[in-house]
Amino acid sequence: MQYPDNPGWKTASTSEDAAQAIASHAKTVRGRVLGFLTPRHPGAFSADEIAAALDENILTVRPRVSELRRSGLIEPTAERRTNKSGMSAQCWRAKVNVGEASQ
Repeated sequence: MQYPDNPGWKTASTSEDAAQAIASHAKTVRGRVLGFLTPRHPGAFSADEIAAALDENILTVRPRVSELRRSGLIEPTAERRTNKSGMSAQCWRAKVNVGEASQ
């Protein structure tokens, strides 16, 4: 499988090797990120906030957020928050059907 179902890489070599080595962990973290966002809909969180809530490294979570967006499972909101680096960060929420969100 290719991106976004598996971690991507730009060049065949160490980047590809690293992506393949973390593929199973990446799938687990993607599921945890989605599992965090879905029951909190319509709440929105930055990737750094998600990482902190899941006790995961931000460098592990940020690419999983990108993969979930590319898969159409999460969406950006108008919210932005300052992350640890002092930069403004996009906030994300799970995409759910309107009927599911009200249940």
